Amino acid sequence: MVSSKEESLIHDIKISTVGPGYVSGQGAVQELTSMDLAMKLHYLRTTYYFRSQALEGLTIINIKETMFYWLNHCYIPCGRFRRSESGRPYIKCNDCGVRFIEARCTITLDEWLELRDDARHKLLVPNQVLGPDLSFCPPLTKFKCGGTSIGVSWAHVLGDAFSAAGFMNLWGQATKRQYPTQPLRMTRSDNMGHNPKSPIKDPLAVKRVGPVGDHWTSSNHSKMETYSFSVSWPELTRLQSKICGDKNHQQMPPFETICTVVWQCVAKAKHGSEVKVVTICKHGSKKIFEGVITNEAQFIKVVKTESSVEESSLMELGLLIMNQGVDVRRNVKEAMETNTELPDFLVYGANLTFVDLYDVPFYELDVRGQTPVYVNCAIDNIGDEGVVLVLPARKNHSDGMTVSITLPTDHISKFRSVLKKEWSL
Repeated sequence: MVSSKEESLIHDIKISTVGPGYVSGQGAVQELTSMDLAMKLHYLRTTYYFRSQALEGLTIINIKETMFYWLNHCYIPCGRFRRSESGRPYIKCNDCGVRFIEARCTITLDEWLELRDDARHKLLVPNQVLGPDLSFCPPLTKFKCGGTSIGVSWAHVLGDAFSAAGFMNLWGQATKRQYPTQPLRMTRSDNMGHNPKSPIKDPLAVKRVGPVGDHWTSSNHSKMETYSFSVSWPELTRLQSKICGDKNHQQMPPFETICTVVWQCVAKAKHGSEVKVVTICKHGSKKIFEGVITNEAQFIKVVKTESSVEESSLMELGLLIMNQGVDVRRNVKEAMETNTELPDFLVYGANLTFVDLYDVPFYELDVRGQTPVYVNCAIDNIGDEGVVLVLPARKNHSDGMTVSITLPTDHISKFRSVLKKEWSL
């Protein structure tokens, strides 16, 4: 929870709207795939922190000018959601623009980054959800020292974290007057055929909520809290060695290593409440961003065990994660379509969910030759089982990785205790 003291650090808030400099086209629309709609209740909140040189000498008008040109090529997020006669949402590309929020902070960038509360980053990103005025909101916050944060609230219905980062990296290019040859686009609708006759059972990877109507949000039964910790490469090697033991022929990749350790720690923190099913979300390709925002490239795999996770060997859990995950994207799409009305699902947090964001190009946002000194990313509006994000560590990949875990508040302190006692993290 953000303290009132930290809330008071942010002031002088101004809200405006920025749209493309040119009209995107008469009657232009963007259809949404079934996977887009399955992710519609989730939001990516990313905060980029820069030193003063990034925007030094630029006025707010100058910054907005770079956005006019950027959004000429990236106009889809400037649209608004509408519903077809069947009730299926789509985006009307009417150039209504994105929200632009300015604010100031009473402390320096370094002082801000030294604060230990993970929730502080939320103050620099709008927490609006998609509702009757469905919108995309990128705020900008200036720090007293001249340092700058750029917070982006990205509706997951538009695409995954790779898509959101690619979108922002195009803005970085626009600050140097470099523009893509083709406009940003979304994956074409899958045309699975809407509302077949026979309903099917919901996949294990999702939790049905709602119906939420036009207010795309849900509420938790438990109060949620986020805790993050860093894992250096030497520490990761130690974890891998402890998991694999003398089985030198076995190789546990970094992401799967973190999943194994955290899965068992959470099970011990939730003692008496088994965590036998987890969801693994991992991007299917490490290709560079190619101007497409999509939800189709992320694998959604379900891993389950009949054994006690607390008492299972780490190697057993690791092999389950590596080899036994079942990709359920097709099942999720079918569940979206085999109902008389489109259902409302949560994917992140329906089970304990691990999301591999290590290769997301957060630190490739280049603003006039300056890259971020730190990037924080969170997924908002998740289920009660919690979410674990594996991210690149501060500054660069050579520093290791950051693990951010969101759980019910009464489980966080127990989790931290287990993590420190058993793994010295």
